[in-house]
Amino acid sequence: MTKLSQELNTLAKYGNLPEEIPDYVIDNLNPKFELREYQKEALRRFHFYMEDFEGRAKPTQLLYHMATGSGKTLIMAANILYLYKQGYRNFIFFVNSTNIIEKTKENFLNPQSIKYLFNDNITFGAKKVNVKEVENFASINQDDINILFTTIQGLHLHLNEPRENTITYEDFENGKIVLISDEAHHINTLTKNKSQLNKSEKEELRSWEGTVNRIFNSNEGNLLLEYTATAGLDNPAVAEKYEDKTLFEYTLKQFRIDGFSKEVKVLQAGLPPIDRAIQAIIVSQYRRKVAEKNKVLLKPVVLFKANYVNPPKEPDPKKIVSSVFRDEFEERLKNLTPDDLTDIKARVQKGILKEAFDYFEENNISLDNLIKELQEDFGKEKCVSVDSQSESEEKQVLVNTLEDKNNEVRAVFAVEKLNEGWDVLNLFDIVRLYDTRDARRGKPGPTTVSEAQLIGRGARYYPFTVKDSQDLYKRKYDDDVENELRVLEELYYHSAHNPRYIQELRTALRETGIIPEKETKELPLKVKDEFKDTDFWQSGKVFLNEQIKNTREDIFNLNDAEIPSTFEYKIYSKKSDETTAFENGNSALRESQTKKIQLKDLDKNLIFKALHNLTFYRFSHLKTYFPHLNSLKDFVTEDSYLASIVVEVSGDPSALYSIDRKTKLDMLLAVLKELAREIKSGSKEYKGTKEFKPLAVQYVVKDKVMKVNVGEGEDAEYGVAMGSGDTAYYLNLEEKDWYVYQENYGTAAEKSLVKYLNDMMGILTEKFSDVYLLRNQKLFQIYRFSDGKPFEPDYVLFLKSEDGQKAVVYQLFIEPKGQHLVKEDQWKEEFLKEIKDKHEIHVLFKNKKFNLVGLPFYNEGSKKSEFEESFLEEVGL
Repeated sequence: MTKLSQELNTLAKYGNLPEEIPDYVIDNLNPKFELREYQKEALRRFHFYMEDFEGRAKPTQLLYHMATGSGKTLIMAANILYLYKQGYRNFIFFVNSTNIIEKTKENFLNPQSIKYLFNDNITFGAKKVNVKEVENFASINQDDINILFTTIQGLHLHLNEPRENTITYEDFENGKIVLISDEAHHINTLTKNKSQLNKSEKEELRSWEGTVNRIFNSNEGNLLLEYTATAGLDNPAVAEKYEDKTLFEYTLKQFRIDGFSKEVKVLQAGLPPIDRAIQAIIVSQYRRKVAEKNKVLLKPVVLFKANYVNPPKEPDPKKIVSSVFRDEFEERLKNLTPDDLTDIKARVQKGILKEAFDYFEENNISLDNLIKELQEDFGKEKCVSVDSQSESEEKQVLVNTLEDKNNEVRAVFAVEKLNEGWDVLNLFDIVRLYDTRDARRGKPGPTTVSEAQLIGRGARYYPFTVKDSQDLYKRKYDDDVENELRVLEELYYHSAHNPRYIQELRTALRETGIIPEKETKELPLKVKDEFKDTDFWQSGKVFLNEQIKNTREDIFNLNDAEIPSTFEYKIYSKKSDETTAFENGNSALRESQTKKIQLKDLDKNLIFKALHNLTFYRFSHLKTYFPHLNSLKDFVTEDSYLASIVVEVSGDPSALYSIDRKTKLDMLLAVLKELAREIKSGSKEYKGTKEFKPLAVQYVVKDKVMKVNVGEGEDAEYGVAMGSGDTAYYLNLEEKDWYVYQENYGTAAEKSLVKYLNDMMGILTEKFSDVYLLRNQKLFQIYRFSDGKPFEPDYVLFLKSEDGQKAVVYQLFIEPKGQHLVKEDQWKEEFLKEIKDKHEIHVLFKNKKFNLVGLPFYNEGSKKSEFEESFLEEVGL
């Protein structure tokens, strides 16, 4: 980690970075792409560095070192908006490859693209702003965002061999410029020691990096923003260069741990390339069927990767030519028979292929019908080759819109053209057609490293949900390994059987962080047979609430939505007074005054003009928040809506005396934007029901399998059994009839809780006839009342006592929490504390009373006394 990155980490840890992203950034991005928390952190750091960092260098060079697929281009778009507000208008986007340029143009310039990153209308105040592609900065509109797209080599050529209408060095003499470098590791040839450069790098050294530096240093207000997943910080010279320039680091390892990637699996088979290809499309079709069954819109794609574009002079089985193999694939697919599939089926005893054939059989998909589907879905018109330079330029947009519902491509044939800048989410299978190795001295060679990077690109998560409570962009089934939907969260790399190569590939994948350093362990959680013999298993209940849509049918006006009716706005006098410090008169002492303006007193046409500038106030959109609203005119004129709003305008008395039309429009835009934020923040799409309904224990509690990457993360206890000698919290749970599962593999905080309750068992069993502690291993969720936010409390403690003729049953939700997460997860504790007073049980049970309680967090250090006091009080001890 670099010096600058460490310093910013410390500031972030202690809350010294800006908390909010400016509204003009959020509002002008495509609302479809909601910023993730780490992306917000990346933006906050940039804003802090630009505005408040004391050691800021000028001109400013900064690096975003972020994992493939983590949204670097979205960060670019957000930074462009921020810099526009700071007065920057001219941007040069440069990269090493024309392929990436075409993709980025779609992202920045084409509102029809599914990956367009800006809002349909970009506005700063009342001003509409356009994003324009330019060839130079000589005759530009200073109100636009002007972007020149070029390759590094093209930029060098245009500047050093200028032609008509191309960019020149004169363009940089009088104005600030922002240089945006994608795949920025390509501009570091000057940084390496000359002895480390190969022939092509030495040629680059004489050309384009020097050109970039000349532009960068032409004005101290210039910025060079670099974005890459592979900065090469393991090179000492490169690491030294970026010591004070690396603004934000987000590794592929952290990206995977946070759940934003697919899980990578390697499927090796001692078969010819064409047979491995057929296996891959069978897996792909199985994946599509599972998606269709669960109503997930998905068209999974297969990449067939060859190692030669042109046929070699002499035939060589190690040299797989992409076009030749495509011909072979098309011929084999056309003549595929049920016997071929039967042979494949007979070879597999376990794994994804067996799951696929079992699924086809269970769902009555005959081999004949499967072949017809494969021939239809992988037919010639649904395959694309990107081998040659001309082909890849023509088809780059096609292969970068593979998720588009109108894009029917299922298979891509390529050699090298997709190694960088390929944004694809629905790639699930990569077939390595060749079988070669290039390791040296036990280390993965450059080809293997490149293949690992390609796998990293394919491992981007395909967003889907099957429940409203699920996170669209994260893996959902890590701890539910038997769920068929896991196949939608896995990328398969199909390789020849070559153990040495696979070992080298795994090494390269571990170095990139896309697979864990240690093998993943699957740990069984089995419900004890003795527990299944209890009355609680036979007739016990678990009470859970539900997440429901917030219809907002009870919202008839702004007041019902708890929206404030008063807003503040400050205006400034355009006049300036010049006085000496001791001059008689009160000019220097003039105080700001306040004037109240009711929106109903303003010109209605001016209000409609302001509304027209803000997409939030489209009538169809307002109806989602105010279902009883009849028209936009009513929204403006009715006292229940805008007519009730009062603006307290402050400023110099001379400015307040006569407020011109433009100032009123600026005021309206500011107030309406603030009102929109209030409406959005106060109106939730979902809510959690206060009613908790009973579910049978047998229905909820199941045997589970935990998938654990041992040794990853900060908690060394996670994945270690309490009954083993490797834990500091040893307890033989097999002997504890109050613990539902046979074992506990939880965190240190979880094990500390179990030990605490074990010590309390003597007291508990004196008062309660039944005592059972259940580990909630992805068994259920409960939902916050206010917004339906899902939460999986780690434990539920069930207690039953007899009170005369009526049994009293307690269901206590318990959440052990490590100290580092207490503040971050505070909302969970607040929700737990609400349950006792707000929950409702509508179902009546004869001779039974149920008490539902959420307890404060359990933490061995700071929270234990609060937990213990609450726990003992709730259960009457």
